Amino acid sequence: MTDTTTSGPPATVATRLYLYVSLTLVAALVLVPLVTTALGGFKSLGDLRVNPFGLPSEWVWSNYGDILFGERYWRQMANSLLISCVSVFLTVVVSAMAAFTFAHVRFFGSGYLTNYFLIGLMFPVATAILPLFIRIRDLGLLDSYWGVILPQVAFGLGMSILLFRNYFRNLPDELFQAAFVDGCGYIRFFWYVTLPLSRPIIATVSIVSFVNSWNSYILPLIMLNTESKYPWPLGIMVYRGEFGTEWQLVLAFITLTILPTVIVFFLAQKHIIAGLTAGAVKS
Repeated sequence: MTDTTTSGPPATVATRLYLYVSLTLVAALVLVPLVTTALGGFKSLGDLRVNPFGLPSEWVWSNYGDILFGERYWRQMANSLLISCVSVFLTVVVSAMAAFTFAHVRFFGSGYLTNYFLIGLMFPVATAILPLFIRIRDLGLLDSYWGVILPQVAFGLGMSILLFRNYFRNLPDELFQAAFVDGCGYIRFFWYVTLPLSRPIIATVSIVSFVNSWNSYILPLIMLNTESKYPWPLGIMVYRGEFGTEWQLVLAFITLTILPTVIVFFLAQKHIIAGLTAGAVKS
């Protein structure tokens, strides 16, 4: 059997050199801050000020040990995990159902309603923090997890609906027609056909929503007042004193808290790429 697939022309030495240099620079821009942060957590405050980018002159393992064996760290991690997981679940469920409707159901004003959701991509959370605070206060959700979760879900729907809609529209039309011939309605087709075929995009939306919620700072800062409900981004404030900041502990704390998201991202990067590229071209 002859291979009918065509491939591009072989890359020249200059092209390969350009790619290697470019990728090396990008990798350095990502890795250098992470490695510097991790090493800074092993230094004393004086060593960090004198030698911020080099190896520690004396490895202070207690910086990480005190945080790991402290109750505050695990409580804040549990709060972040609770807020992030609930936000991801609601974002995936609501955006998947809305995107399926926009992709397959024809009704008056569907295009305008889709654009209305996509308008949210133009505005960051900080621009709406005052009306958000007033609305959450009127609903009686201040100083509660829901006061953080619901705004995160609302601001995450725009991108999630866009990703789901492009993916659903790229599914073969024959599946949709065959299911309806067999008497399958919209709900059954969504539950039994669309969702099982949408694992890559579900993983993509889930990971993106999880990382955004995990790293959220402004919403918990405004909505939460009780320290026992703080997620990890607010835990950094513990190391800020009246006359100074224990930067070595801040760096150790940041390293320990971003490590789970980095691990999850590397483990699921294939699903993320598959989900983002599957709906890129309409066949």
